[in-house]
Parts: sequence; C-alpha cells; structure tokens
Amino acid sequence: MGRFLIRRFISMLITIILVITFTFVLMHAIPGGPFTAEKKLPVAVEEALNERYHLNDPYWKQYIDYVLDVARFDLGPSFQYEGQTVNKLIGDGFPTSAKLGILSVLLTLCIGIPFGIISALKQNKWPDYTVMFLATLGVTIPNFVIATTLIYVFAVKLSVFPTFGIKNWQSFILPVLALSGYSLSFISRLTRSSMLEVLGQDYIRTVRAKGIPEYKVIFKHALRNAILPVVTYVGPLIAAILTGSFVVERIFALPGMGRHFVQSITNRDYTTIMGITIFYSAFLIIMILLVDLVYGIVDPRIKLDK
Repeated sequence: MGRFLIRRFISMLITIILVITFTFVLMHAIPGGPFTAEKKLPVAVEEALNERYHLNDPYWKQYIDYVLDVARFDLGPSFQYEGQTVNKLIGDGFPTSAKLGILSVLLTLCIGIPFGIISALKQNKWPDYTVMFLATLGVTIPNFVIATTLIYVFAVKLSVFPTFGIKNWQSFILPVLALSGYSLSFISRLTRSSMLEVLGQDYIRTVRAKGIPEYKVIFKHALRNAILPVVTYVGPLIAAILTGSFVVERIFALPGMGRHFVQSITNRDYTTIMGITIFYSAFLIIMILLVDLVYGIVDPRIKLDK
C-alpha cells in the first residue's frame, strides 16, 4: 500500500504541474488580456494595472512565480473582482456547488443502482423496458434542456418551486433533478449491463445450485462484482458534480463555482480560470485515487501494490 501511495502521489504531482503548464500557455495564447475590453482603458491606466499584477514580466517569470504561489496554496488575486482572491471565490462558491453535488450524487446512487438491478433481474420484461426507455431519454437529453423544461413546468406553470437562487430547501429540487439526469441514467444502464454479465457466470449458477436464497445471490455474490464498473464511474462523477455544473448553476442563478468560472472566461480573468481549473483537476485526481483504494475493499482479489 505504501509503495502504491508514493507512486500515485508522484503521478498526481506531475499531472497537476502539466495542468498548470497547459492552462498557463493557453491563457496567454488568447489574444488580448484581462484588461482588454470594448471600451478601451487609457494607456496609462492599463499599463499601471499590468505593472501591479506583474503582467509585464516575461512569461517564464510569470510561470515560475505562479507555480511557487500554487505550491503555497495561493491561487492569486482576481483581476476582475477588486480586492478578491481566487481562494476566496472558490471558498464562497464551493459550498453551494458541494451541497448541490452531494444531493445529486445521493439521488443518482440511490435510484440508479436499484433501477439497474431491477432491470437486469427483469430482463426483456416491462420493468426492463421502462427503465431502459427512461435511461435512454436521460442520456440523450442535455441537462440544460431538462433544466429549462423543469423550470417551465414546475416553476412557471405550476408555481411549485422557485426559479432561481437559494431561498430554502425547495430551491435545490429542480437543480438536483436537472444535474442528476444524465448520471442517473448512465449508472442505471451500467449497473444493468454489469449485473447481466455477472449473473451469467458459472459461479452464480453454482451458488444457486447450493440452494442459497436469491437475495443473497444477488446482493452478496453478484452485486459485489457487478458494482466495480459503477465505482469506476462514480469517482470522476463525484468530482464533476461537487465542483459544480456550470450550465445548471448558470440557468438557476446559483451562487456556485460555475458562475465564477463562466464570468472569468467572459472577462478573461486569467487567475480565476486557472485557479478553478487547478482546483477541479486536483479534486478529480483525489477522487480517482479514492476509487482505486475502494477497489481493494470491494474486491479483495485486487492488490494495489501489484
């Protein structure tokens, strides 16, 4: 385990450095700058801003300074929010994105996995057809279409839920449903296909031949192996959902990380774009590491050090 963690830590560090490098190069390859706008600033003012934020320094010096700041967990100041740092923007937006993400992940797992199991056990019967029909719709319809449809039906026509912002617990219902549509459908289909493959294996027939109750066959012997592909998908899913769905948060006007990221792109706020990208990448890498660790718990045959 120790050797595995050391190797993964080194690979994680290299990955983060590559993410910083590529993001830095792409940001400076874009024409214009963070203080370039339709209404051009006076030359003296723009020059003073560039000098203040060290944008006049050579690119190699800006890169080295930024990497050293990231090593100290300092993502720098925001160019567009006066007196705000990227760390504060992430600190303010991440709790909202995390609440929305946790609810979406719980909904996805609590509904997607049981639906997939039911669909596999009732293969080629009406429960299977119903689940696969709904899952196909959820996979093919984009979340922004689901979001606008939910707003039109439940907020505009029925006036049941609020349309934007966070006023109470009901404000999370529509965003959670919109954010969970694709992942819930995908996990249902993934669980079904994996369960069907496991249920057709010889050891399942042997277990059934021994007279073991069917619920033990399903949940103790079949599901433990069938859940591995789901675990693989859940790691990146949690990272993607918890760090915020940019489109869904934008539609429902939620004060999460998605709002800052979209506005930073519009405003060419280099440090905010890079900071949120690095934060998301680090979070994703950590979740993938946790998935690998869970493998060894779910399936004892998997030896991480080997």
